[in-house]
Amino acid sequence: MAGHDYDLFVIGGGSGGVRGARMAAATGAKVAIAESYRYGGTCVIRGCVPKKLLSYASHFHEDFEDAAGFGWSVPEPSFDWTRLIANKDQEIDRLEGIYEKLLKTAGVEFFHGHARLLDAHTVEVGDKSFTAETILIATGGTPTFPMEPGWEHGISSNEAFHLEALPKRVVINGGGFIAVEFAGIFNGLGSEVTQIYRGPQILRGFDDDIRNTLAGEIVKKGINLIVETTIERIEKREKDLLVHLSDGSEIECDLVMAATGRSPNVHNLGLEEVGVALAKNGAIKVDEFSKTSVDNIYAVGDVTDRINLTPVAIQEAMAFVDTVYRGTPRAMDHADVPSAVFSHPPVGTVGLTELQARERHGELDIYRSTFRPLKHTLSGRDEKTMMKLIVAKDSQRVVGVHMVGLDAPEIVQGMAVAIKAGATKQIFDATVGIHPTAAEEFVTMREPIPGDQAKAAE
Repeated sequence: MAGHDYDLFVIGGGSGGVRGARMAAATGAKVAIAESYRYGGTCVIRGCVPKKLLSYASHFHEDFEDAAGFGWSVPEPSFDWTRLIANKDQEIDRLEGIYEKLLKTAGVEFFHGHARLLDAHTVEVGDKSFTAETILIATGGTPTFPMEPGWEHGISSNEAFHLEALPKRVVINGGGFIAVEFAGIFNGLGSEVTQIYRGPQILRGFDDDIRNTLAGEIVKKGINLIVETTIERIEKREKDLLVHLSDGSEIECDLVMAATGRSPNVHNLGLEEVGVALAKNGAIKVDEFSKTSVDNIYAVGDVTDRINLTPVAIQEAMAFVDTVYRGTPRAMDHADVPSAVFSHPPVGTVGLTELQARERHGELDIYRSTFRPLKHTLSGRDEKTMMKLIVAKDSQRVVGVHMVGLDAPEIVQGMAVAIKAGATKQIFDATVGIHPTAAEEFVTMREPIPGDQAKAAE
């Protein structure tokens, strides 16, 4: 520590910052952390956790409808948005308390307030300043809004968790995972939903079979999906909003939500003043060990704009602690990171898309299966599951696993272990499936689709 107040000062109390602080303290380091909003960060407070709770809630209307096929007579259900939000808030409060308790138990001193750098070793929190040998920045990201006129009348995902009432008509602008997730949530809870995306297909960057399959499924569920179109302006009227689109059409609605991306949360941190280099989009530039351009300052998580997922931020924080405090330097392995989209139906994916695999491996064997899940055979619901394996032809290594359908995230988590271990298609073939499950399809697909059908969609 050599004359400093702390060995480590962490700016940002989300999953990455809290994990870094706790694990560093466990090595004997004297650690402090500051958070300007609520401990738990985006994921716990206004991201993954409350989003999935709302997603669960929105699925119940289908469960009630499907019950009849299994012999149940269900009275006409009703939904109370206020009760859902209150219960969600209670759970988020509980989780925030756990995060603060974990920090306290680990011996980390934590502050509530905005922190900024005064120099490479000095952090200001409110009217106090502290020095630290090492500084870790883990301030995450923040939603961005389009620049067109009228967006002051719109909301982001942050505000969606605190609406006083469920809107009857919703317009969601965007095609990424946040957009499709909230489209499914509002649609499932009873809102009339229009989703608008400027590109030709939703979920840019995902495998094309995922994109096309999900787009078809959400339209079947009643979401009005409009692509290759933008919002030109939003007009506030006496009782509602009027959205003007680039094709000349108009949509009347009660709520407009921007889900067009997030930017690194670097505002007023004092980074440029102390020489921390930033990318064009504001992300903190780091090396493979999460070190910034200033030797004693590190950064992890969404603020570095590498892979913006909570488990990645946690793993980056663990690698930082190993590197700085445990004497075992290592870089976070960002290859084959699994991810999920909690859309309706959900998506799970790990490894390369078909386009990426063709660029990297050349010839491929593509295995794909589309079917109605067993659950829907009695319910009569017209919802399909799509599963896909991408295999490098020369090595027979499975380099991509993609799924749309019931339990996709839970199933693909297990597949991710196999991908990370370098499993070949022969290992998949030799694995006995669990019957009857959807997951067994991944180990029973035997024939690759013909070559002329195995080319990725444009």
